[in-house]
Amino acid sequence: MNILVTGATGAIGPRVVSAMCDAGYRVRAFSIDEPSPGLFPPGVEAIAGDVTDRAAVQSAMEGMDAVVHMAALLHIVNPPPELREKYEHVNVGGTKTVVEAALNSGVRRVILFSTIAVYGPADGRILDEASPARPETDYARTKLAAEQIVLNAEGPDGRPLGTVLRLGAVYGSRIKGNYERLTQALACHRFVPVGRGHNRRTLVYDRDVGDAAALVVSHPAAAGRIFNVTDGTFHTLNEIIESICSALGRRPPRCFLPLGPTRFLIGLTEKGSVALGLKPLVTRGMLDKYTEDIAVDGSLLQRELGFSPRYDLKTGWEETVKEMRDLALLKIR
Repeated sequence: MNILVTGATGAIGPRVVSAMCDAGYRVRAFSIDEPSPGLFPPGVEAIAGDVTDRAAVQSAMEGMDAVVHMAALLHIVNPPPELREKYEHVNVGGTKTVVEAALNSGVRRVILFSTIAVYGPADGRILDEASPARPETDYARTKLAAEQIVLNAEGPDGRPLGTVLRLGAVYGSRIKGNYERLTQALACHRFVPVGRGHNRRTLVYDRDVGDAAALVVSHPAAAGRIFNVTDGTFHTLNEIIESICSALGRRPPRCFLPLGPTRFLIGLTEKGSVALGLKPLVTRGMLDKYTEDIAVDGSLLQRELGFSPRYDLKTGWEETVKEMRDLALLKIR
């Protein structure tokens, strides 16, 4: 089976490519950037191209049986208004281009990597695939629109081609963002928790994401479906911090800052920075993201398709920290 993987040089891409190779599939990697030496297993065909370029995508799609579409403009905290058009162009337009090329080439399965951010605020509820989508950001809104493009795609026989994987917060040695910053801050003794840390989070280790994609790419029961991809449980922020610190070989922070007063002070500094024309280092939006409660149920993929995450929070962070150390990505003090 021949698999095209878009966005293959991104943070999760190499894990997905490796998982496909381990499953015995032949992989063609399509990315806007050239892969660095050794990024992919031997035998992977790498093609450089833009996912919004119809000719490039159509050429890459020829001879493929399935496509895993990961290429996207990712979430950015407080993006400027001018990025809205780019989100539409890449996340929606790029997905439309991929689906059209897949239909033209007779591809039998299109997998879209989406995000649990499409659910929007959880308001203390446990969310699952039946929960209404209430996206609040340009990233989440455009990913939801991309989902509809994929789910509406049908083969010549009228059967659905698409599968949507809504990923929990992905962590791993190549992942940038909140958890990478948290790990670096804990490694350097520069982190003091805000609030009591009882808010729940939904995570998944990047290797388990690759395994999930390798499972659904050919599973007959995956067509036309949406699945949340998680490590199978919820974790409090305190548990995540404790797991990272354990992997670092140190104790977690003993003190925390009260949420209300801290948020008030951050608001004052944020306003002051804006008034001076400076970019604030920390914003209320960032703090709200840190303290939000997100509990998303990933059991459907396990029950119906037999997906079994290999990594729990402890083993996932142990491997993440080890790889970050091996790659000299972690500054320890």
